[in-house]
Amino acid sequence: MTTQKTKLTTLVFSISLFTASLLLSSTAQADPAKPGHYKIDPAHTAVLFSINHLGYSDLNGRFDEVEGEFDLNPKGKSKLVIRIKTASIDTNHKKRNEHLRSPDFFNARQYPLITFTSTKVKYNAKNEPISISGNLSMHGKVRPLTLTIQANRAANDPWGNYRSGYAATASLKRSDFGMNYMQGGIGDEVKLKISMEAILQ
Repeated sequence: MTTQKTKLTTLVFSISLFTASLLLSSTAQADPAKPGHYKIDPAHTAVLFSINHLGYSDLNGRFDEVEGEFDLNPKGKSKLVIRIKTASIDTNHKKRNEHLRSPDFFNARQYPLITFTSTKVKYNAKNEPISISGNLSMHGKVRPLTLTIQANRAANDPWGNYRSGYAATASLKRSDFGMNYMQGGIGDEVKLKISMEAILQ
């Protein structure tokens, strides 16, 4: 009886592995997103960042309010625009959030919006975006920034929309944007990660 149970368990495990392998293979071979005009889905998009705190740890945070659009056109003009509400910064600490909104850092009252506007989108042989270069406007300064892109799934979602997903990473120096408060203590390099879903219009 024990031997039969062992064989059954082994069989179930093998089937599970085979199914997972098929799913991974299907994902890896998924078609690239359809060309067209996409609108960013704020409910499924996150702008995350991390910065070193006094050498002890990396402080993680996010911006809760983001919107934008993406023109996906591998054979022609492509454009990504992201708009972030500065005051929506969230580091899971009320007093720190208030300080980050102050003139010591983002000065959210004077500069209520952070924007990224692309100038060049680079595609791979599969017509998937792999890098997006553009200008980041923040704290009254405009500086070039390049996002490294990983294309995820593109398909019809359960609600009848055609949806595509992407992961983007980049790094920048806050001093390039005039944020010099506590330099030498708080890190200068900021690591940026964007998890984005967009809906074809």
